[in-house]
Parts: sequence; C-alpha cells; structure tokens
Amino acid sequence: MTKKTTVIAVANHKGGCGKTTTVVNLAAELAKMELSVLVIDLDPQANASLHIGKKHPSEVPITCAELLLSEVEKLPQSIYDETNIDGVSLIYGSLALGKAEDELKDEVPRPSEELREKINHLHGIYDVILIDCPPSLKLLTSNALAAATHLIIPIESGSQYGMYGVTDLMKLVEKIKRINPDLELIGALLIRHDERQTVCKLIEASAKELIGKLIDIRIPTSTKVNQSAIAQMSLRELDRTSKVSREFKRLAEVIVKQLNIAVGVKKA
Repeated sequence: MTKKTTVIAVANHKGGCGKTTTVVNLAAELAKMELSVLVIDLDPQANASLHIGKKHPSEVPITCAELLLSEVEKLPQSIYDETNIDGVSLIYGSLALGKAEDELKDEVPRPSEELREKINHLHGIYDVILIDCPPSLKLLTSNALAAATHLIIPIESGSQYGMYGVTDLMKLVEKIKRINPDLELIGALLIRHDERQTVCKLIEASAKELIGKLIDIRIPTSTKVNQSAIAQMSLRELDRTSKVSREFKRLAEVIVKQLNIAVGVKKA
C-alpha cells in the first residue's frame, strides 16, 4: 500500500513571523523521527534554502521558479537530498519566484494549481512535505494552499501587529477550498510568545477568535534562532536543551499525533 504523504503549508501574510524558522525546525524534528521530509521553499527571499541548502540558490539550475513553469519531468532534478539537515530534502527557492508568479498568471490556464500538479507525483515518496510560503497572499501562497493537505499559521505573538493580514489570509483559505476542499487547518502557532506580556495575551485571544484553532505550543523568543540560521543548523543541533528547541520537538510530536503520521524509531 502506498504510504500517505502529509503536505503542510506554513503561511501568513505578515513577514518576520517565524514561517521559515517553523519550517526548518519542524522538518529537522520530523526527520529525527525517521520520517522522510521534503521542504519546498516558495519564498523569493529563499531563507529556508539559505539555511538548509548546501548550495546558494543562485547556483541551483532548477529551483521552485523553474519547476512551476516547466513540465513535471523536471521534478527529479529540482530535489536536493544533500542538505545541512540529515533526512531533509529541499526544493530551492530563488529571487526568480517573483517573476515566475507573474508568468504563471499570464501563461497558465490554472495558475493556482501548478504546484499541486507537481506535488501529486511525490505522494507516497515522502512522509511529510513542508512548504515555506512568502509573506504575501498572491499566487505563490495560493499554489501552496492548493497543494497542501494541512495549514499552520505562525503568529508573532510579541508584536502588536501580529494579527496583521490574518483576516485576509482566512478569506484566501476559504477561496482555495473551492479547488482544495480537503485542506485542513492545524491551527495558529504563537511565535516569540511570553505569557507575562499583555500584548502576547491579547494576540493569543485574537488568534483564537479569528483563526479558531490554536496549536497547544508556545515558541519563546530566543537568540538561538538567529544563531542556528547563521550556523546553518537546526535548533536541535545547536542546543537541544534550550527551551525553544524543546518546544519545536513538542510541536513535531503534537503534529505527528494529531495527523496520525506513522513514525519509525527516534534517532538519538
């Protein structure tokens, strides 16, 4: 029997809310559970690629940009299994994604469904596919939502602007459900959360009201997030005893349990 592939889009209209941090560290933790994981970097800034990839995005001949605009035959060439995180494969993002977004709109009959068409060929190959979305609600994010089975919405809890654009995102989700009715919301994930701060309490209440579901994990503020990005390693590799690392481990465990993902033997 073909194994089930879970495709999780990590999306929010707001930049700097922890989308890439969530994708990178969730991927690392899932891989430690002996799951096969693919990260698709749909962000023109390509921060996930810069963190995970052994190559610079400018050196990669087939990134997400080329893949979206090409036939499915290029899919195998776009996947890089050698990355900075064991067990995590990568389809690179690049600056060319901005141009690709415009070309999709002008040249493709169903511009929101190109990524789904490609991902369909990966079902049964990977246990989990994580999609890092750009900080916008344009065509790239629509492609991610149309291709995904599940959605996580990171919310910057420590900012008064943490809920910026969430209403528009939820409207887009409902719109995309017309072509992807099975898309399921895992919930909002509170990032840089400190329950002692009033702003964090207010953002938490607003997220619960507007999004409806909160993941029962709170990712704290930590300088180790930037340190891990600079070092091109996961938080687990940098310091598995840190609180932020432990919370991402818990996040992976919660998602595996909630989505009934079969796991292997955990690595040390």
